[in-house]
Amino acid sequence: MTAAWYEYFALIPVQRAFVALCISSAVFPVVGVWILGLNIVPVRFAMMHVALLGIALGMVLGLDTALMGVVCCGIVGIALAPLADKPTGLAGPMGLVMTLAIAAALLVLSIAGVNANGAFELLWGSILAMREQDVWMMAGISAAVVGVAVVFRRDLTLLLYDREIARSSGVPIGLVTTIVMGVIALAIGAAVRQTGALLVDAITILPALAARNMAQSQRGMIAWAVGIGLVGNLGGFILTLVINQPPGPVLVVTVSIITLLTYLKRR
Repeated sequence: MTAAWYEYFALIPVQRAFVALCISSAVFPVVGVWILGLNIVPVRFAMMHVALLGIALGMVLGLDTALMGVVCCGIVGIALAPLADKPTGLAGPMGLVMTLAIAAALLVLSIAGVNANGAFELLWGSILAMREQDVWMMAGISAAVVGVAVVFRRDLTLLLYDREIARSSGVPIGLVTTIVMGVIALAIGAAVRQTGALLVDAITILPALAARNMAQSQRGMIAWAVGIGLVGNLGGFILTLVINQPPGPVLVVTVSIITLLTYLKRR
């Protein structure tokens, strides 16, 4: 006899996955709002490939692969931040980083004679395969996101509204951008372990896109993004238990449907 969907919550991996999803869905949509506001949507693609490089290095050096992926994302994100103030922006550099990171990852694995399948499997992610240390790492990064949002609330409001107005208002553009880019990169690196690189938008960009259609202020956009992230992802997680399908695709489809409905409201 097939177990009822709620009976799966007796399993430790399901409990761990649900806790991790509650944390990320409540916080990472804020990162999505920052990404849209700074107009750096391609950053997530660059960080996905950097995460793969970190995973490859972790496999070769015998270190924690998820942690190495997050660390590499953080370093590269901070390194890219000064380029945000250049006239050409970040699109070109992020394209270079994306290409270079994937090439470097494959080269590292080839030289070390390591089977690349394990690295690429982590890119697909599996929320049910999350370990306790992964949940704690995600909680720590989420706390950093909240901390940045609170401490730099005024500066971020001005920066996301208009870079030049923020500069003329005395906002330390370089410092704030560096901190925000670092936190964004860390969040994406952590989300790769949870949903996989190709599905990370479910807890970052998609809730923010939906919120932009619903809100009339930046504060409202953050509130809507968090609400949609929680409802969409937690609802999708329960749905995946009900229909017994892979969590990642179900989460993305659920949040995508909500996002599409908000475009109808906008029209």
